[in-house]
Amino acid sequence: MPAWFRREPDPEVDDPTGQIPALSMAKIIEEADGTAAAGDASEHDVTSVLDRALADRQALIQLCLYALDRARSGGVVERIEQGLAGIGVTAVRPDGQRFDPALHEAAGAVLTDDPALDGVVAETEVVGFADHNQLLRAPVVTVYTKR
Repeated sequence: MPAWFRREPDPEVDDPTGQIPALSMAKIIEEADGTAAAGDASEHDVTSVLDRALADRQALIQLCLYALDRARSGGVVERIEQGLAGIGVTAVRPDGQRFDPALHEAAGAVLTDDPALDGVVAETEVVGFADHNQLLRAPVVTVYTKR
């Protein structure tokens, strides 16, 4: 990595857990509303900054899902999924679980003679995603059905 691209870590901003320290959030709010001190920020200003941050987060998540659907490299797919998991967006692959039409989208069926497999997800065709247990995109699955 070029030297001009590297920087020294800032303990107020850089946190390996991905959380924003309170002091950093105060700086963000201060810069967003133009006040001299974060304590001067009104509750409305803080709410609008947080609303904007949440909207930006959702837009970035959707962009990542778009890129993930088009990625041709397994390494790229894995890295994007790891990055999303780091912010609470997890892949949903329900293989082996009972099919639930509220959580899964059926795309096909596989015939089986085993009655225990009837209604169980055989394979995930398109990975789904959930944001802190709230379904963003249902997985598209193939389901076992009795002959």
